[in-house]
Amino acid sequence: MDQKKTVDRRMQIVEAAGKSFAMFGYKATTMELVSKIAAVGKGTIYTFFATKEDLFNEIIGQLAAELRSLAERTIDRKRNFFDNLAAVLHELLLFREKHELIVKLSQEIRDLGTPMAKDGVARLEQAIYAFIQHEIELAIEKKELRGVDPALTAFVILKLYVAIGVEWNRSHQLSREELAAYFTSLLREGVGVK
Repeated sequence: MDQKKTVDRRMQIVEAAGKSFAMFGYKATTMELVSKIAAVGKGTIYTFFATKEDLFNEIIGQLAAELRSLAERTIDRKRNFFDNLAAVLHELLLFREKHELIVKLSQEIRDLGTPMAKDGVARLEQAIYAFIQHEIELAIEKKELRGVDPALTAFVILKLYVAIGVEWNRSHQLSREELAAYFTSLLREGVGVK
């Protein structure tokens, strides 16, 4: 019974902190604010998390796992690498644009340059890079891609997709299908097996 209460309290704190970070950002969130949202004493929070940074890192870790799970659910091993990649990147971009915490952290980075917010977003991007890198390694083994540097290629792929899907789309509206078609044709010509 005590173990269940401990787990429930910890989850309650993490959920409250997630709400606080999403509403107020990293910088404005305090342990006092989290304790009010969670309806627990500050001492209870410190039982589980020594610092605000530890609590934030827990939330970012869970969010990175959620991104990875979304990517894995989107993969259809019957599709080719390029179609899977376009589908995964589309889902991850949508998630990133709609998730309140990611949106708030991005605003905080833009407006205040908060180092912990930058680190959190960088960790999320690193999780995406790692997933893409793994898929590239599999595609190389299956001879769908030529022998490229998986880490560098994952970086370029993500940056290219975000550049087209976000920055270019601000002034030139592409449908999901148009974006996927253009993106995959660029990749097939650039890194596909010839």
